[in-house]
Amino acid sequence: EDRVLSHRSSVLILQTAAAAAAATTSSSVCGSGPGQEEDERAGQESPGSDTYKGWLFKWTNYIKGYQRRWFVLSNGLLSYYRTQAEMAHTCRGTINLATAHIDTEDACNIVLSSGGRTYHLKASTEVERQRWVTALELAKAKAIRMMNNQSDDSADEEPTSQSDHSEIQGTLKTLASKLDDLSTCNDLIAKHGAALQRSLSELETLRVPLEGGEKIKAVNERATLFRITSNAMINACRDFLDLAESHSRRWQRILQHEREQRTHLEETIEQLAKQHNSLERAWREAPAHAVNTKEEASDEDEDTEYFDAMEDSPAFITVTATDPSQHRSCSVSSNDFSGKELQPHRKRRTQIPEKPNYSLNLWSIMKNCIGKELSKIPMPVNFNEPLSMLQRLTEDLEYHELLDKAARCENSLEQMCLVAAFSVSSYSTTVHRTAKPFNPLLGETYELDRLEEFGYRSLCEQVSHHPPAAAHHVMSQRGWTLWQEITIASKFRGKYLSIMPLGAIHLQFHASGNHYVWRKVTSTVHNIIVGKLWIDQSGDIDIVNHRTKETCQLKFSPYSYFSREVPRKVAGVVKDSDGQAHYILSGTWDDKMESAKIVQSSRGSSSSEGKQKTVYQTLTPKLLWKKYPLPENAENMYYFSSLALTLNEEEEGVCWTDSRLRPDQRLMEAGRWDEANIEKQRLEEKQRATRRRREAEASKAVDEGQGFEGYRPLWFHQRTDEMTGETIYVYKGGYWEAKERQEWSMCPDIF
Repeated sequence: EDRVLSHRSSVLILQTAAAAAAATTSSSVCGSGPGQEEDERAGQESPGSDTYKGWLFKWTNYIKGYQRRWFVLSNGLLSYYRTQAEMAHTCRGTINLATAHIDTEDACNIVLSSGGRTYHLKASTEVERQRWVTALELAKAKAIRMMNNQSDDSADEEPTSQSDHSEIQGTLKTLASKLDDLSTCNDLIAKHGAALQRSLSELETLRVPLEGGEKIKAVNERATLFRITSNAMINACRDFLDLAESHSRRWQRILQHEREQRTHLEETIEQLAKQHNSLERAWREAPAHAVNTKEEASDEDEDTEYFDAMEDSPAFITVTATDPSQHRSCSVSSNDFSGKELQPHRKRRTQIPEKPNYSLNLWSIMKNCIGKELSKIPMPVNFNEPLSMLQRLTEDLEYHELLDKAARCENSLEQMCLVAAFSVSSYSTTVHRTAKPFNPLLGETYELDRLEEFGYRSLCEQVSHHPPAAAHHVMSQRGWTLWQEITIASKFRGKYLSIMPLGAIHLQFHASGNHYVWRKVTSTVHNIIVGKLWIDQSGDIDIVNHRTKETCQLKFSPYSYFSREVPRKVAGVVKDSDGQAHYILSGTWDDKMESAKIVQSSRGSSSSEGKQKTVYQTLTPKLLWKKYPLPENAENMYYFSSLALTLNEEEEGVCWTDSRLRPDQRLMEAGRWDEANIEKQRLEEKQRATRRRREAEASKAVDEGQGFEGYRPLWFHQRTDEMTGETIYVYKGGYWEAKERQEWSMCPDIF
């Protein structure tokens, strides 16, 4: 359905799309403040208005420090430009306030952070700073309200301005009045027409001339009334038609203008993407040239990824000691990763039907979805893989043997190293997995029973639909329990797709009581429009042992064309409760992780970036984790790992809400994609109908003054976590007992 957007909305979307395509982000550290400048309020509107703009100083890098930039706050997005003139063609960056954290360091500073992106800003005066903070807070609150009020299939729309809204309402009121006139005339015509018919019938039966004269007079009177009413109706119809045609021409002009704007926007985004893709190929084909021209690139644009890499590099240097000694008993040798610890008792499948060669233009679908939540985009199965998000969550257990080894550790710091390696290993399955998993239906479950083979049982349940959230619980007979609640926040930005998992992962070892907590990093899928899709992980993982207060800080370095670092690099430090470093962790999230015991540390000299780095002298690194090779022909089977190939294998006795039984996913795995798309639409409509029925019941209960209990998951319940203070869903028990009895009558019919 075509929708009429305002011109201001079109310009804003163009700015946002350009920012996404450019993808030039900067994570910076605040430096010294600017000097006196001219009036910063030029061009500003009031902080409470829909659009707020003006000059601010933005931290760029250690070479240039703070630079004066033109900022525009509109529709929950803060964008900036080098000059006001740049608003017409080049946006330097955009940050979404709906998910942003706003902080004020001192009298003139503002720090905005969202999705791994950080802006350090300065105002010229405290008054200016306060104006901006007020505008940002109001815009953030409004953006959150708009995001929460979106329905399943609604697009992000710019609210209609008050003047346009009043004009539309006035037109509709006039049209309604004319329609009422037509309705009244219609009633009168029917009434008079019936009377005329009766008179004519009576006239035909008359025999007395006197009576005939009176009746003929009555017929004439009624015919006259009928004629007058008919004329009134005709005039009302003419007025109605003239008014409708007049406004129709106006709406057609507006619609044509918006279509032209939209076409221009699409062409601009696609052109930007193609240019970006050409630059990527050029840099890959000439790496030496890229290194030689770093200084030149930094002069052109302070927001290139080169500076991200430089400023986010680890604040330490590792030097291997010449006198190596052995690590303690928990160290893992490479031989441990030649295969699984135990061969499974049941022979699992090693292949699935190959992916059909369907051609589909991703851009034709995604161009209408810029800025929308991924879970709210009606996507065909052509862009999916035949697994649900619950099954992808279960894939975190691919390297569960790391936790089995960690459970046998007596030294908690060595145990922390293995836990850190486990947290990194969960990303190794994603390196080629650019397809989208199925969004689970509310109440959908997934079990993975590997008690006999590997000593653990795993259960996932979709506990919420808005926002989409899944709860996960794993119990191992080998000395550990893991649980997590994950909410996926995702945004399509035209050039790339950001996936931000929210929620904490808990891991407890039974013997020691050590309780570890950490959170996942941001995943980004690049080249959405043109070029080969590729995925990257970026951000920090902070692991805390809440019993001992020991910590591990892992940094996932984002890929940069200008960086000399190894792609997909991960580096970290394991520290005791006093902050003393004991182990250095290093590796890549798609291959392996190593640990090196620190024997000595010292403060080094300042680096070229102006930071003083710590120099750690370590023993020879020891292998903690190594990725399993992919199965043969994996490229034609969605790049599934050996574990992933078994996740959707049919099993007897599972709950009827299990993802294995989901019909659209099953049809897609079999290669019957057309049928799968039909089933997917049916399931989604069934889920929407169930939600509407639940909302109607809630509304009725409120009207009758009765209490109404909303949706509650079957196998998990909400509790306040003692470690983090957050309210999370935890396993309440009963699933495996119900499976033993084969008693599923309490489960909803979702398929």
